[in-house]
Parts: sequence; structure tokens; C-alpha cells
Amino acid sequence: MNYYLEIVQKYPIYSAMIQFAILGTLGGCIAKWVQHKKIYFPLNWKEALWFPFIWALLAVLIKMAFLGFKGFLSILIENGYLPEILAENGNRFLHAFVLSVVMNLQFGPLLVILHRWLDCLPFGKIDWSNIDKSLMSLLWWWIPAHTITFILPADYQICLAALWSVVLGFILGLYNKTKI
Repeated sequence: MNYYLEIVQKYPIYSAMIQFAILGTLGGCIAKWVQHKKIYFPLNWKEALWFPFIWALLAVLIKMAFLGFKGFLSILIENGYLPEILAENGNRFLHAFVLSVVMNLQFGPLLVILHRWLDCLPFGKIDWSNIDKSLMSLLWWWIPAHTITFILPADYQICLAALWSVVLGFILGLYNKTKI
């Protein structure tokens, strides 16, 4: 555990990129495994190279959003736009929840749309079908998930966020199961 913390503290961006490249891609694979009820490597060579790259790129944005929205919320509280109880040293759960809501409602839609666009970019056609469901996941999945994430110390937040991608992949695979 100390080695993990050392790496995350010394290389916050690179460690976020690696964690998301591995776990985000794994979440996509799990979604396909569950959806098709087969255990095989579900990505072709192009996807196997592209998706980890995209997840690594998104990780940079996510890492910056975690830090930036924490500062944004702090400034709003400091300047009296939000009540003092929402401060990080106030009610920890309430702070985490409001931070999750603020981040997911402002940054989340951009990330969902960017993620879809980047996923489809090298394949010639962007598939916007079900983008509404992806956007709705901000409400039913990401706000509760990031509330838990933001309760943790900062050094563990990116790892948990990347793990949530694996869990969401499993859930989406179940939701989108193909009939045999």
C-alpha cells in the first residue's frame, strides 16, 4: 500500500492514466463479456490499442476535474455562496455529495460526449444512439459513486473512480445482454 501511495503522490497524472487505461478498458471488456455471455478477448487489435489510449487521455481530464471542482466548491463556500457546513472540514458526507453533484452536472456531460466521440473516432462513424442513457448514468450511477469516492482521502480517489468504471461496465453488460 505504501508503494501505491508513493507512486500516486509522486506521479499523480501518470498513475491516473495507467489506472484508467487498465481498469476503464477492462470495464468495457467486462460489459461485452456479460452482454454476449462469452469469455473471449472482445476487442479487435485497433480497439485494443485505441481504448486504453482514450481512457488514459480521459484520466488526465478526470484527475484535473477532481482537483478543480474541489477548489471550485471551496471558493463558493469561502465566498458565502454556499453554506459553511458543505466545507470539507464540515459534514464529510454532505461535502462529498455536493462535490459529486457539482462535478457530474457540469463536467459530466462534456466527459460523456467526449468519451463517445473519442471511442468512435478511428472507426469512421460516431454512434450517438443511447447517448441519453449515458448522460442519465451521471444521475443514477456517477453522482452516488463519486459521493463515495470523495469521502476517501485524495490519494485513493482516482483508483476508486477507475474501479467504478469496471463496475459500471458489468452493470451495462447486464442491461444490454443479447438473447441467445
